[in-house]
Amino acid sequence: MKRLFAVLAVLVVLAIAAVLGGYAYWQQRLAAPIAVDEPTLYQVPAGAGFHQVVRDLASQGVLKDVWAYRLLARIDPEQVPQLRVGEYRLMPGMSGLDVIALLGSNNVVTYSLTVPEGWTFRQMRTLLDTAPKLEHRTTDMSDEAIMTLLGREGAHPEGWFFPDTYRYHLGMSDVDILRQSLQRMERILEEVWADRDEDLTIDSPYEALIMASLIERETGAPEERREIAGVFKRRMERGMRLQTDPTVIYGMGERYDGRITRADLREATPYNTYVIDGMPPTPIAMPGRAALEAAVNPLPGDTLYFVSRGDGTHHFSRTLREHDNAVNRWCAIDLRAGCRNPYPRWCGGLPFCVSVNRQPRRSAGLAGYFGAAARVQGNGPQAGAGRLCGADSEPFLSRRALSGSRPGRQLWTTGNPKSGAAYG
Repeated sequence: MKRLFAVLAVLVVLAIAAVLGGYAYWQQRLAAPIAVDEPTLYQVPAGAGFHQVVRDLASQGVLKDVWAYRLLARIDPEQVPQLRVGEYRLMPGMSGLDVIALLGSNNVVTYSLTVPEGWTFRQMRTLLDTAPKLEHRTTDMSDEAIMTLLGREGAHPEGWFFPDTYRYHLGMSDVDILRQSLQRMERILEEVWADRDEDLTIDSPYEALIMASLIERETGAPEERREIAGVFKRRMERGMRLQTDPTVIYGMGERYDGRITRADLREATPYNTYVIDGMPPTPIAMPGRAALEAAVNPLPGDTLYFVSRGDGTHHFSRTLREHDNAVNRWCAIDLRAGCRNPYPRWCGGLPFCVSVNRQPRRSAGLAGYFGAAARVQGNGPQAGAGRLCGADSEPFLSRRALSGSRPGRQLWTTGNPKSGAAYG
């Protein structure tokens, strides 16, 4: 009997040792480093289960000892997380258990998508259509259909999407980005409107959104936003038209080819602020928070005009005479690479032509304001309206000023001081 107990004891000890040894070996295999030498992306597909993912990783040579993970699911199912769809970055030195934990976490690989301030909704849609790893659900949808999908049926999309950097991961769609952007713009607009000045010429958050879009498109200098807003406010208070070039461009749509003609300025589009009174019916771009804040907190003052200095900033003037002097000084000439034909301009009411490889002639002192590359030709104020200057050129307008335009644009504007025009 004693001998039997001794044998049983030995067997029990051996069984325990085997179990402990097996358990240790099992844990060793789970803790073994995965077979990757560099960061490697792995995608968990939609609907994939634990065993399917383990088999897939084993087939790629990342995991070994599939039996160890099957045993884990049976013995300790609490260590088996609910897998999440997405891409994950597997790093050298990770164990199999680390991988399993990673695939059930929120640490998915993310991508960034930046919508700049001042972009249009059309530009945003183009960006979304080309974004990698993003499901493109709206590519073939109309703007109206998109707004309906977002729960804003009948709303014009322009301006309603906040420009910012958005992060996304595999499995997300362009609708997710649009919804985030829309909700953020609505929230920020509500916050900004609650902190508005009392004596505004705008009466609703939507009008603030429209005004902010004009401000955003008019200047790239943050310190000028409130002053631009102040100019627009005073123009509206005096019954002056805003006459801002970006609205003309927006109204032209895809017809805009880099410049504005006399016919464009006179075209009666709903957005042409040279023709309509007040603001356009909708925003013309997506404004950032700073532009929104400027729209509802314009800078007090008495300036009514502004002209580009050519460096991204503007010179602001109180009177038309002061403005004309500023235009004469700061009027910028856009000479594009490869330009061949002369381009007629008006600068401060003085006619001149810009051409390449021509000797400059004195044009009422204007020649000194432009570099050697810009050769100025003209006959002074006596040239008069309708004069043609060189081959393939357009007739001069009664007055042309580049006021309110950003540098680098081939833009010019018109105005009649007698009608209260404020060049922009």
